Amino acid sequence: MDLDRVLASKCRTRIIRVLAKNGNLNVMELTQKTNSTYNQINSHLRVLLEEGIIFDKHYGRLRVITLYRDNPKTALLLQALRILETPVDSKQPGRK
Repeated sequence: MDLDRVLASKCRTRIIRVLAKNGNLNVMELTQKTNSTYNQINSHLRVLLEEGIIFDKHYGRLRVITLYRDNPKTALLLQALRILETPVDSKQPGRK
């Protein structure tokens, strides 16, 4: 997995976080929940699909996006995002 590529965009990390919290969502729901445009979401979904972080299913014209949780890389990515969201203790050595 190209971690730099996946995390290079705030929109991609928002997509991952929204999917982790909400489960399966269609593209329009993702667009609304990430406050992005349809074209932006589609562009970022392509990257996440190529990296194996998500998968999609088509139900007629409806496209549903799901985190590929069985992929160990996705689990590590989610764990890394949780760690990065944890507030830093101001009493750590080297911190003022």
